[in-house]
Formats: sequence, C-alpha cells, structure tokens
Amino acid sequence: MTTGVRRSRMGVEERRQQLIGVALELFAQRSPDEVSIDEIAAAAGISRPLVYHYFPGKLSLYEAALKRASEDLASRFVEPHEGPLGSRLLRVMRRFFDFVDQHGPGFSALMRGGPAVSVGAADTLSHVSTTNALIDSVRQAAYEQILSHLVITDPPARLELVIRSWISLAESTALIWLDGRRIPRAELEVQLVHDFAALTAVSAAYDEEMRALLRPMLGSEPADGPFGDLATRLIALAS
Repeated sequence: MTTGVRRSRMGVEERRQQLIGVALELFAQRSPDEVSIDEIAAAAGISRPLVYHYFPGKLSLYEAALKRASEDLASRFVEPHEGPLGSRLLRVMRRFFDFVDQHGPGFSALMRGGPAVSVGAADTLSHVSTTNALIDSVRQAAYEQILSHLVITDPPARLELVIRSWISLAESTALIWLDGRRIPRAELEVQLVHDFAALTAVSAAYDEEMRALLRPMLGSEPADGPFGDLATRLIALAS
C-alpha cells in the first residue's frame, strides 16, 4: 500500500515518463499491438482510467514510447573520435545491436513504419507520418555522426550515397537477424563494418574524389583492425 501511495503522488511529467518506460519494457517483449492498456496500467501500478488521464489513447502512448526509443537509438551512433575508424564503427555496431537485442519487437515496429496499434484510417495516416519522421531523425543522426568521424562537412554525392546506403543496410541486417537470429550477432557486427569499407572502396574505384577520401582513411588503419581483416580475407579469397 505504501508503494501505491508513493506512485499516486508522482507529478504529471514523472508519471508520463514512468508510463513510457513501462510501455517500452512491454513493447520489448511483444509487438505493441499485443500489449493492452490494462497491462500497461497494471505494470505501472495504476488504474486504466488514470493511464488515459496522461495519454488520450494507446496510440499517443505508443508514439511517445517510439520517440524515446528513437532518441536512444540515435545516441548509439555517438562515438568519441579516438582510435582507427574501423574500431570506432565496430563499437557503434555493437551498441546498435545492443539496442536491437533489447527492443526487438519495438525496433521492428519503429523501422517498418506501419501502425503497430489498431487505429482508424485518419489516425493511421497521422501515425505513419510521425513514425517516418522519427525514423528519418535516427537516420540523419547516424549520417551526421559518420560524417563527423570522416571530418567532412560538405560530402560529395558519392560519399552521401555510400553512408546512407550503409545505414539502410544496417537496418535491414538487424531486421533479418531478429527473424530467427540465424547468423551470430558478433559476425554481423564485424560484417557491417566490412560492408562500410567495401562500399567506400567500390565507390572510390569510380571516382577520384572518393579515392582521395579513402586513402587517408585506410592509411591510418592497423593491420589487425576491422578494415585490415577485410583486406586479408579478400586477398585470401582471390588466391
């Protein structure tokens, strides 16, 4: 009873944040469409009507949870500018997959973009627009982080294509991995770092400006780093 009294005295914003956190925990276990307001209320230790006091409906709570999740995901791409680029990207991919692992159903709902809760036609359009904006904000944050590590503020078109293609590849890889986890996670983390190097190298083969960007990036990579490992594997494959 004492715990219930303490909870009832939460301020409005504190209660909203608590409900968002509870919803995220439940959405991490099952698809948001399968989680009821009653379950969220019970997990938060409050009544169903009180949930509606803080959120007009399940959709608004779901969107608030997606917003927090998208901010968390975007933060996973923040990495200190220390050490070789390949090692930095590997650390980023490990944090990215930490998020995917912890928020499987919620991550799928966020990246697939469609309504993960039952709503009317008008609400569906609004929700899709909101979700797409959140997804785009994550992608843009990841894109800007990669550019910052390359120390480039005005990227050429081919470099933008490489980075944005790689971000999309990371998303698709994570979604496929969640469907059965048939490939070891650690292998995919390294493979995605290799993919970045490979995409950059292929682009550089067609463009002198990209070659000029690639040379210093590879020149500072140690032989035992992720990029060096890729070179060793490719040489072995060719022989």
